[in-house]
Amino acid sequence: MARTALTMTAATLTATAALLLTACGGGDDDSSQDDIKGAETSTSSATPSPSASGSSDVDRPDVSLPEDLKLVFDFEKPSDAEQAAALDDAANYIRALDHGIAQQDPNDPAYQFYSTGGAAKYAKSQIEAWVKDGWTVTGNDRYFNASIDPVGEGKSTLITFCRNQAKFYSKKVKTGKVNYTDENLDSYQKFSLLMSPSEQSAKVWQARQIEVQGRVKECQG
Repeated sequence: MARTALTMTAATLTATAALLLTACGGGDDDSSQDDIKGAETSTSSATPSPSASGSSDVDRPDVSLPEDLKLVFDFEKPSDAEQAAALDDAANYIRALDHGIAQQDPNDPAYQFYSTGGAAKYAKSQIEAWVKDGWTVTGNDRYFNASIDPVGEGKSTLITFCRNQAKFYSKKVKTGKVNYTDENLDSYQKFSLLMSPSEQSAKVWQARQIEVQGRVKECQG
């Protein structure tokens, strides 16, 4: 699987219209819950990164990644506690997706913990595609320029951020051969995640809807 295959899969999601409608105030909180929806961290001290562990009193799943895969979240931590928690778990959703690929498990509990609805379906479909073709992930993956916007009377949060996957590669599970690719506009994506508190714990935020845009010039600058 070439790295860009993930981009093309994301571009076909039908969640886009529902997510943007909710973000623009076109739907109430009930519409945000419709079923349409869908490593380790390195950063500088000036831009603290979301924690993979989260609240200590919540039993969270393992999202650790292989040593040859590094996820970098260059996010500025919000002063608002709920927004900070939503941003933390948006990052954990990304970690969980890669954890499922690394574990070669389309039913991995990590992404199921951090997502529901369309976002969970997206994660499962991505993991299934990588596993089917015998690929796993390696390299460095960077996420940055996060923005946070409350929606649905503040009960949900729309989080958007850029991605630079220029050094993020696919690797054959059986042989360990890495499919290296050159940096180009395909390396830059923009993610939009609609996050809401979990029904099981208000301290856990889950991705409900996801939109991934490929070849985003604004993320290249």
